[in-house]
This record gives sequence, structure tokens and C-alpha cells, in this order.
Amino acid sequence: MKEAWVYIDEWSKEMVTTALENGADALVIPPGCQERVKALGRIATIGSDGDLKPGKDVFFEPLNSPEDEARIARLLPQGPVVLEARTPNVDEAQGEIPSKRHWEVIPLENLVARGGRLLVPVHSTEEVDLAMGILEKGVAGVAIHALDPGELKKLLKRVKEINENETLESATIENIRSVGLGDRVCIDTCTLMKEGEGVLVGNSSAFLFLVQAEAKVNPYVAPRPFRVNAGPVHAYVKIPDGRTRYLSELASGDPVLIVRANGTTQTATVGRVKIERRPLLLIEAVCREIKGSILLQNAETIRLSSPDGQAVSVVDLKPGDSVLVAMEKAGRHFGMKVEETIWEK
Repeated sequence: MKEAWVYIDEWSKEMVTTALENGADALVIPPGCQERVKALGRIATIGSDGDLKPGKDVFFEPLNSPEDEARIARLLPQGPVVLEARTPNVDEAQGEIPSKRHWEVIPLENLVARGGRLLVPVHSTEEVDLAMGILEKGVAGVAIHALDPGELKKLLKRVKEINENETLESATIENIRSVGLGDRVCIDTCTLMKEGEGVLVGNSSAFLFLVQAEAKVNPYVAPRPFRVNAGPVHAYVKIPDGRTRYLSELASGDPVLIVRANGTTQTATVGRVKIERRPLLLIEAVCREIKGSILLQNAETIRLSSPDGQAVSVVDLKPGDSVLVAMEKAGRHFGMKVEETIWEK
């Protein structure tokens, strides 16, 4: 799990409360704030009178040269290292956090490759995404600088999105039948996926199937590991932040949630969406006595996922087979989860 630390530059009950309520892992606090923080809730604090002491338990270091990089590399085995944010110049210091990034990617790649708990300062969701994607594994965490509670909440939410996992369960196939032609959607992402990875799709947002990417070798078609042949235009697809969209709504530049068979996730960017008319199969399954269904193109390269993560072509599926699904009880309102009574058939 990625860590989210928050800088509290001066005492603010509202900022501390926002950090506590939105999943912050630690607060970097100024002197004299320890007791006031602890009165509001339980969270690790870093400061001269905090739970962790700078220079002893946590190291705050600049990264402006190869010498800085070498020093940080030596410190990483000793404890967490937080990169110091660049101080804004006079032109930038006009009451706003400067937009220029406070660190460079290449030295971070060198340090991430070494392991250890490296945290970098972030001021925007774009910086969060970049830091978490370095060398694919990302830094251990981020140290958030925010101007107000609203901005802090948004940044913490973005870190949590990257951390989110899906709970997948085994469903039993009950029925498979052809239903004729329909407009189906291929999601071409900017990410190369492996067998066992795909997106969650279904006729109901409460019963989503793990549809795998076209990563498996086929004697007649070259693998397209960036593509998920996801289903018809009306189907739900899971996106980050626990939301869903209709497949027909996706467009270039939109985020979509890639899910692995073990439930871990990552965010991918949609590069292109292809909608074409193709013959479809209706696949019905049951999990915990709840029934769900999905429509998928009737072709060998479209695959669901067995409980062990192996790709299972829809043309080979038969009643009694097991596939991975994600279940939820809530309904959806414009893609957001809501607690309401709803039936989808």
C-alpha cells in the first residue's frame, strides 16, 4: 500500500480533521501541535515533538545533484526518506503553490530501483500519478502539500484510488447462448497487459466479470495486450474511485481500471475505443445465489478469467465452469455507488 503523508505548515483543525477522515497515514507538523493533533484522532506525527523525529526516525533530504542522490541511497536502509520540496521563487510565491514539479524523474528511478521507503512531495493529482508510476512500482509514498481542505481531500482521494483493490469471487456458469448481432466495444489502452489482467464488465454494476486483455497467443491473430474486447455498448465497466461508466461513454484520454486476478489494480488511460457490430453471446452465472450476466463477442480471443487467473475463451465455456467476478450490493446513480433498492435483469 502506498503511503500518504500530509504537511501541516501551521495549525489548522480543519486540515488535520480532513487528513484524518480521508485516510492520511502521517502528519508532518510544526512544533507545539502534537497534543492538539492527538486530541482529534490517532495518527503518526513527524516533528520535533512528534512520534517520529526528523534526522533520527525520518530523513528530509534535498535531491538536486548526483551527490544528493548518493546520500539518499545510503540513508534509505536506515528509515523513510522524504524529499524536500523546492522553495518557490518570488514570482511563484503569490499565495499559490507553484505548478512546476519539485523533482526530476531519472534520479527517482535510480532510487526506487534500490528499494526502501522514499516519499516525494506532491501538489497535484498529476504529480501523484507520476510519482506512483515510476518504474511501474512507484515510490513508497507521497508527502502532500495542499492549500486548503478541499485540495487535500482531492489529493488523498487520488492516492487511495491508486491503492484500491477489488475483491473477486468465483461464480459458476449456468447458461451460454447466442443472441445475434450487437454493437460491441474494444477498449484499446495505453498499457500492455498480461494474462490474468483485464477490466470488470457486466450487464449489472452489482455483478461484474473479469474480461481479460487479448494477451494470449492465438495461431490466427497476433496478441494485442493493450486491448480488452469488453462487451456491448450498454454494459457497465469499472473505472477508478469505485465508479462505473457505460462502455459507450469511454473515449480517448479517459481512465479505466485494470484489474488482476488477485484483485490488485492499476489505472490505465484509454487510447482508443472501437465500436463494431459483431455476433454476441449471453453468458449467465451465479455467485452466492445471486445471478448475473454479460454479453460478449462470440470469438475465440475473448476470454474470461478462471479462479486461478488463467484465460478461458468464451467459445470453450460450458455450464459448471468457474469464472472470476466482482460483486456489490449498492445501485448506481451516474456511475456512483448509492444504497437503494434496484433490480437489473
